[in-house]
Amino acid sequence: MLEDFERGRVTAFFRRVADAIPVIDRPSSLAITHLLAERPAFLEGVARLTHIAAVLPKPRSINEAALRAVRTSLQVDTLDREQFANADSALAYVESRAAGRDLILLDVGGYFAPVLGHLHAHFTGRIIGVVEDTENGHQRYAVLDKLPCPVFSVARSPLKEPEDYLVGQSVVFSTEALVRSRDDILNGRPACVIGYGKLGRSIAAMLHAKHVGVTVYDVDPVRRVQALSQGYRAAATLIEALTGAGIVVCATGNFALREDDFSRVANGAYIASVTSSDDELELSALTGLYTRTHIEPHVTHYARTGHYFHEAS
Repeated sequence: MLEDFERGRVTAFFRRVADAIPVIDRPSSLAITHLLAERPAFLEGVARLTHIAAVLPKPRSINEAALRAVRTSLQVDTLDREQFANADSALAYVESRAAGRDLILLDVGGYFAPVLGHLHAHFTGRIIGVVEDTENGHQRYAVLDKLPCPVFSVARSPLKEPEDYLVGQSVVFSTEALVRSRDDILNGRPACVIGYGKLGRSIAAMLHAKHVGVTVYDVDPVRRVQALSQGYRAAATLIEALTGAGIVVCATGNFALREDDFSRVANGAYIASVTSSDDELELSALTGLYTRTHIEPHVTHYARTGHYFHEAS
């Protein structure tokens, strides 16, 4: 929760940024976003540069106060990755919100990537371009054979590197807070970090600073060597990395744990992800296999006979 003076400072910052950008003809935009406490100020800044046709909050990261604030002035729609995986349904949605307009797609996680070519070819308006905020989304656009319009990757901007370090700190802080909310402690639980990119390195460093033993797994053997050279245990396989880990932090930007992997997670382990859990954890595949119980606002308990774990979000 932001204090009033903090909210005012954030709002003033985005206003200064927006006012420094000359705009002749304002395009429209569709904004997929983590709807966190400071996000109304960000969206206000975006609204000074574009006509926001709709805001689509990421389902697992919605601050209720922010949602109420945004709904007072903007259209808020439900975000469904399946909708944007189908070219026809994606086009129908975009037409319903911005038919005939110049349109910018603000993306967090590559939602528009599967249908970008179809949208660009058939939309009655004009897709000016995409701004993608995450490494996960960057990778989704990078695998496309040809980009029909410009895609600007914030994830690969040098300005993102300081944020990545701070995000790593935040992930470890939040994970520890959730563990403590269960009357448990971080120390004494071996940790596994899946993915040793910019965020993974920061998370491993933060865990190490808290005297937590860290095992790193990355599909890239070069990154595993880097982890080993920096003092961490590097596992050759995901199974080896998960064995005995009481804390599992996923920082891959892609699916890190699929259906078969969850059975190898240690009993009572806490699983956290840097990006949205629906991007890194195939939890939907566990329906019917595990009983799912929300035991805290941000902790979900998964259990079946002889096995259980917690997902922290």
